[in-house]
Amino acid sequence: MGRAPANGKSSPPPPPPPGRCHFWLPNKRRHCANSSLPSSQYCGNHLPESASGAGRRVPCPVDPSHTVLEENLEAHVGKCPLKKQVAALAAQPYYSKGISSGGAEAGRGITSAEKRAAVYRLTEDEFRGLLRKIRSVHTAAAMAMRESYLITGACHKWMGGQVDRKVPYQEKHVAQQASIVGNMEEFGLLCKGRTEVVAGENVAASAQAVVEFGAGRGYLTQVLVDCYGIRNVFLIERRSYKLKADRSLRQNEDVTLERLRIDIEDLNLHGIEALRGLKYLAIGKHLCGPATDMTMTCCLPEQYGQTEERVHGKRNLQGLALATCCHHLCQWKHYANKSFLSGLSITEEEFHAMTWFSSWAVDGDHSSPDSYVEVEDTSSEIREPEKPDLENIGIEKIIRSIPTGERASLGFMCKDIIDTGRLLWLRHKGLVADLVSYVPSNISPENRLLIAKCTS
Repeated sequence: MGRAPANGKSSPPPPPPPGRCHFWLPNKRRHCANSSLPSSQYCGNHLPESASGAGRRVPCPVDPSHTVLEENLEAHVGKCPLKKQVAALAAQPYYSKGISSGGAEAGRGITSAEKRAAVYRLTEDEFRGLLRKIRSVHTAAAMAMRESYLITGACHKWMGGQVDRKVPYQEKHVAQQASIVGNMEEFGLLCKGRTEVVAGENVAASAQAVVEFGAGRGYLTQVLVDCYGIRNVFLIERRSYKLKADRSLRQNEDVTLERLRIDIEDLNLHGIEALRGLKYLAIGKHLCGPATDMTMTCCLPEQYGQTEERVHGKRNLQGLALATCCHHLCQWKHYANKSFLSGLSITEEEFHAMTWFSSWAVDGDHSSPDSYVEVEDTSSEIREPEKPDLENIGIEKIIRSIPTGERASLGFMCKDIIDTGRLLWLRHKGLVADLVSYVPSNISPENRLLIAKCTS
């Protein structure tokens, strides 16, 4: 996220390289990589409709990450290069559309711009009343988050950067990985045993497998393999990454690795043949927004009692360690503990306002309505930055009049409330659960860890 300058105005994006499309991609913080057309500053994908002389562009229904002219949509769907890939995924036994969505209907979520617009539509009295309500709810219901930065002896070689392998090493990421697994050991998810000697200590995993959600390159799992002897590895990630840990993991003859390119929302864990019957841990380092809720639902589905398979799957779960982040991306439709919010008289609209406010905790100023740095939008609509209506300037002035420290405090309150609901949901499911700050904020301001273990 970008910070607005002290004068309250956001800086314009830098100019693109010569010959490149001028369309700014806010999620990637760069311009489009395509070459511009000879007669325009933009490429064919981003050519404004008024200049293209053609009809409007719409998201491809097969893969909404790209757009197509509406008049060519029917023909494009039949030959979209990703159609076979989507069909192949749908045929997998672990694919079940929306099974981990929390019962939400299909469709894109509420974007950050839409959340902001809804806040700006409030009257000044409504806005001030909402801030008072957040403070009151936080005082009454939010759980305190304890500090727990733990590095165990088993992770010394990682902290020292002494792993005998060519892997990307960044100290802050290794500190986060080491503290996550350190908290797992303290909480009883990983235990000392007699299977392997590491850094002068005997350590062993209490589970037979690990499933890493939102795995990215997979280096959190790499720590568990190297330092705790985990031997069955399942990496869940919807995107493709370079420089993955997969190569070194596959070189370990004792490790069985399976990487599944799938959205957590559509993942049925019981459909993973190699995972059946194995006691496993669910982990995730920085599960953005609703990915945390969908991971919890995936591992502990509401309907797990409907079939013997789901009951068996639940019993195989040993515990979870999920680092939450990007609360501004959270969605009401996916949130695991709506009953907690409803019990506090928090409405869907107020929840989405809270998620927007949460960005104040880690970003000095998200109040600029024309900021070019925007959070990820799951749709592929091409939008120009919104400008505030004159009637909304009052809300903008109120936001800017709140001291930076007070805005940050309000943002943390919103994060606390959201994560408290998740913590209570895990406890309601029968798990022993806690919420900790697993690294100092100077290592990462997104430093919240939900950790839980099954007691059966």
